[in-house]
Amino acid sequence: MPAVVATGTVAADAGAAPPPQTPRRRRPWRTALAALGGAALVLSFPGYDLPWLAVLGPAALALAVRGQRVRSGAWLGLVLGLVFMVPLLSWTGIYVGPLPWLALAVTEALYFAVLGAAAAATSRLPGWPVWAAALWVADEALRGRWPLGGFPWGRLGFSQVDGPFTALAAYGGVPLVSFAVALTGALLAAAVLVVARVLRSPDRATGRRAAVLAVVGALAVPLVGAVAWLPLAGPSLTEGGPTRTVAVIQGNVPRAGLDFNAQRRAVLDNHATQTEELAAAVARGEAAQPDLVVWPENSSDIDPYANADAARVISRAAEAIGAPILVGAVVDGPGRFISNTGIVWDPVTGPGETYVKRHPVPLAEYVPARSFFRFFSPLVDRVTDFAHGTQDGNLTIAGANVGDVICFEVAYDGLVGDVVDGGAGMVVVQTNNATFGFTDESAQQLAMSRLRAVEFGRTVVVAATSGISAIVAPDGSLVHRSELFTPDTFVEPIAQRDSRTIAERLDATPEWVLTALALGAVLAVAVPGLTRRRAARRSAR
Repeated sequence: MPAVVATGTVAADAGAAPPPQTPRRRRPWRTALAALGGAALVLSFPGYDLPWLAVLGPAALALAVRGQRVRSGAWLGLVLGLVFMVPLLSWTGIYVGPLPWLALAVTEALYFAVLGAAAAATSRLPGWPVWAAALWVADEALRGRWPLGGFPWGRLGFSQVDGPFTALAAYGGVPLVSFAVALTGALLAAAVLVVARVLRSPDRATGRRAAVLAVVGALAVPLVGAVAWLPLAGPSLTEGGPTRTVAVIQGNVPRAGLDFNAQRRAVLDNHATQTEELAAAVARGEAAQPDLVVWPENSSDIDPYANADAARVISRAAEAIGAPILVGAVVDGPGRFISNTGIVWDPVTGPGETYVKRHPVPLAEYVPARSFFRFFSPLVDRVTDFAHGTQDGNLTIAGANVGDVICFEVAYDGLVGDVVDGGAGMVVVQTNNATFGFTDESAQQLAMSRLRAVEFGRTVVVAATSGISAIVAPDGSLVHRSELFTPDTFVEPIAQRDSRTIAERLDATPEWVLTALALGAVLAVAVPGLTRRRAARRSAR
């Protein structure tokens, strides 16, 4: 891979360890550079939609921590993380208030402090841009798993749905995209160091050659990504398997002012009415007859198993459209819990197969250590604990194997991979983002769905109560996209694909390999350092 060859040259010319220096006070420019890196990352995500700025985040951190001590690296990583995560997660404050929002943002920023410390420690190693990029993947792997199942929001790969790195998702998933972005940034930092050295060096000819190689290295990774796109170009909704016509219903939520019980019924009525209007359009010949209909998460917050009136509303809508509906419902039980459930509701036989959300959101759908988190916000006592589902979301609807994931589950590699491994010919994301208003949360989540489409070569259908609903082609392009807080309906024939991408075959292997490389680089620095300290202690005795 050209980028690796260039890395070796950069390491030889610009990567040599500088001579030991007398410790100096931390220079303010490094902190400012880290802050600018965090700002670049914010701007690269949906809401600002400048994905090419993402490489500047890893580049800025690499330059800031270069040759610094671990403690300084931790500080610089924390600065980048705070500038990045506080605005990126601002939508959480809409629901829980400023204190929990800031607590979450600071917690996420601490992972960047670990990243900065590790990047500083390994910045003197030969080939350091590769280790720096691998550390980003390792840090995201940890952040997406621990604690409480992790919170993978803000991964570098999720910023790249319209750019030269997107196609890499089909070969190594989100981790490979994140690695490519970070490697490009680290190589860009190496190029800056080489150019700076050339400007100071009397041997300009040798320095220019090194500078050219460094720049080529920084450009090589996005070039590889662009070439990787060629075998993937052009898949449409109807290619790759038998088609099923799918209708997506966005019923919207009522205006503010209704009490809670009235709003729950109004949301259900909105989705039923929108479905019945589609049925009328089908009868007039203005829309295709769907084989199946997808309603969003929380389209029935009234348990249709326990409430006969809610069941009648859903049955009437299913009978009108003449197709089964995948309903997003909140169901009482088991025991003291409630369940976030996708229910296949047949127009003849009624409720059938179900999927219970496997990964409820901590502090939003269940509260661990409630007494501890009550210190941050009394709102935790308003949360009723949701059950954790135990089965993958593979549902058979009108002869189609549908892979259902609910809301934030689309951010977790394993949950989406499980339904595709289970035979899903298309992926459905049922979600409810109404709580977050007109913030960037909906667009950020949609970006995840778009990258999943490329990663698994599947059409992804997003059904949201108030938006953004979408139909995403297997190449990540948007076939339909709704507006926020506007009723909408999409009807499209969608191929039920059974092909397997390289990313699906490899599963988590790229992430574990890159994480192992990162840990190996840290150990390569830490073990000799510990050995020297032990030897020094022995000689001092």
